[in-house]
Amino acid sequence: MKNPKMNMSGLLAAGFGGRVVTRAEVLKYCEANNLRFPDWIKNYKTGWGKFDLTKLEPAPKEQISFVTGANPVESVEAEKPVVMEELVTTVADKESFVPKRFRGYVPFGHFPDIEKIITSNMFYTFYVTGLSGNGKTLMIEEICARNKRECVRANVTIETDEDDLIGGFRLIGGETIWQDGPVITAMKRGALLLLDEVDLGSHKMMCLQPILEGKPVYLKKINQIVRPADGFNICATANTKGRGSDDGKFVGTMVMNEAFLERFSVTFEQEYPDKKVEEKILNTVLENNNSPDKDFADRLTQWSEGLRNMYVEGQINDMISTRRLVHICNAFAIFGQDREKAISLCLNRFDSETKAAFTEYYSKIDAKIKQAEADRIAKLAAEEAQRKRAEAAEIERKKREEFLKNNPPARGTISPAAKSTGTSELDKVLTGKGALDLEKDFPF
Repeated sequence: MKNPKMNMSGLLAAGFGGRVVTRAEVLKYCEANNLRFPDWIKNYKTGWGKFDLTKLEPAPKEQISFVTGANPVESVEAEKPVVMEELVTTVADKESFVPKRFRGYVPFGHFPDIEKIITSNMFYTFYVTGLSGNGKTLMIEEICARNKRECVRANVTIETDEDDLIGGFRLIGGETIWQDGPVITAMKRGALLLLDEVDLGSHKMMCLQPILEGKPVYLKKINQIVRPADGFNICATANTKGRGSDDGKFVGTMVMNEAFLERFSVTFEQEYPDKKVEEKILNTVLENNNSPDKDFADRLTQWSEGLRNMYVEGQINDMISTRRLVHICNAFAIFGQDREKAISLCLNRFDSETKAAFTEYYSKIDAKIKQAEADRIAKLAAEEAQRKRAEAAEIERKKREEFLKNNPPARGTISPAAKSTGTSELDKVLTGKGALDLEKDFPF
């Protein structure tokens, strides 16, 4: 049987606290007392074979154990050390994880069913999948906000690993401190853990297997077991069902482990809201921004509905999401209620061909945009005509100047057109009086 390992309390009780100690000192003491060398002391390494324990100042004396584990070898009277968790105040200690309500939120789709799961306080995992921008994450956060349920959101990427999710040691104020990750935070608080964009994660997400079963998790780095508090639950959102993206629309999504996916009890397929609901959403956004325009909301939803139908039929490769419509409504409020500008700016994220097709389709729906486009074309035509007239006038002026330069009329010569006034054409030019008749005076 292995000797027990010395814990922090035992080390401080042996007189090693409040100073820099050497590996040889600690090793000698452990050998003399049949203890294993404490691996955790490496977190305080300050040089070759040296460990800085100056910040671990002892407090009032009490009976503490020298070792880590259920069977301590002995107890001694020692001073109480500063516990690692006391060295840092985390966000979880002082903040509530209840989301803020979204003003004017319009429930739709699977809202009632998901609300039943969340408010049941049962551990019943669920997975929400659907195309981008259809309100998956917002729906879950809104349900938690309405029911005052804490929701800890963890955004998953290809780089997400156990350290990001479970927790790890962090350097804070010169100290190496353990900090809980979002998973442990949610477990301890009995909150809902939201794994957002979970299909972007790698095989490193498998560290969540026991937690997805509602079981305790052992934190090997700090030798602790964390049991989920009442109310703890897990949900995930994703654009795919964990099978990757064959059409390339969701680059980076992974083919996920079958055992991982199997631990989600139910899966909800979130669709875009129907026209009536979507129109209500847009009217709410416009009213919240003091830019009510029911006609605009109606035109936008007609537009999005038509594009989605064409997308399903394979006529186009992109479509307009509900989130994109909300962006347009916000731009409409910001840029002086200019429909054309709001749509144009929010469509710039698409390639030029798609943008042109979307814009043309909208102009067929909205008479105001159609008239605005006609006015714009008429304005461009008028500007072009004006430009051509100016160019023609400039050419005539240069020809006249060139003619006068090469054919200066003699002083006193009076053209037939100027005989009645007694003024020569050259005098008119020199004095700026009168106007020349190019056809009569200077034919060319």
